[in-house]
Amino acid sequence: MALKAILFDVDGTLAETEEVHRQSFNAAFRAAGLPWHWSRDLYRELLAVTGGKERIQHFRAGLIDPPGCDVAALHRAKTECYTALVAAGAVALRPGIARLLAEARVQGVRLAIATTTTPANVAALLAAALGPEGPALFEVMVAGDAVPRKKPAPDVYRAVLEAMGLDPAGCIAIEDSRNGVLSARRAGLPVLATPGLYTGDDDLRHAVAVLSDLGEPGAPYRHLGGVGAGEGWVTVEALGRWVEDGGGP
Repeated sequence: MALKAILFDVDGTLAETEEVHRQSFNAAFRAAGLPWHWSRDLYRELLAVTGGKERIQHFRAGLIDPPGCDVAALHRAKTECYTALVAAGAVALRPGIARLLAEARVQGVRLAIATTTTPANVAALLAAALGPEGPALFEVMVAGDAVPRKKPAPDVYRAVLEAMGLDPAGCIAIEDSRNGVLSARRAGLPVLATPGLYTGDDDLRHAVAVLSDLGEPGAPYRHLGGVGAGEGWVTVEALGRWVEDGGGP
């Protein structure tokens, strides 16, 4: 099957961003005078809640005597910290991402982003990692609060497909987490999963392939499940074959 489009998640998929997000949350808490600190173990648990504001609200709701705070303002401060760190070079693209983007562009495969993070976070990452032309590589970006429900609901992927005038046939999503995989599958998309620092223990059984990353010539991915064993690095041609193996939702 000829591949029509690749729909990318951002955090943990395009780049290993979650640790920088965690550091930015903690910096915002300190700046606001809040006695909160999210450890790596706690943050791993909190990632089950998609969306930064939602994550703060969930954490605060679990406290016995939560201090008053403006969640929206706190999240804005966190975003400012995160985008500054990304602009300073704190985050790099995961292996194979830049190569696959370039290959897709040459072969006329359409590219889009489906994420729960904010547009400012996405723009900062793309500009820092791919240069000023980075955001223009993606035809459509649906991010943050643009849809009623965040992942694992299918809303963000359905919105991207609608904006591109596509149905799921011939398209594939690339994700790193259980919530992301479920979101894409519920929208009818096959999914390639590349778990990251905080999602290595996620249940990714619904992905058509689970790989350590997209791989590079000379630095092949580790095959963790599904199709793709022995191939080494993800190509547009391989994704076209894997789409056929992806089945329905």
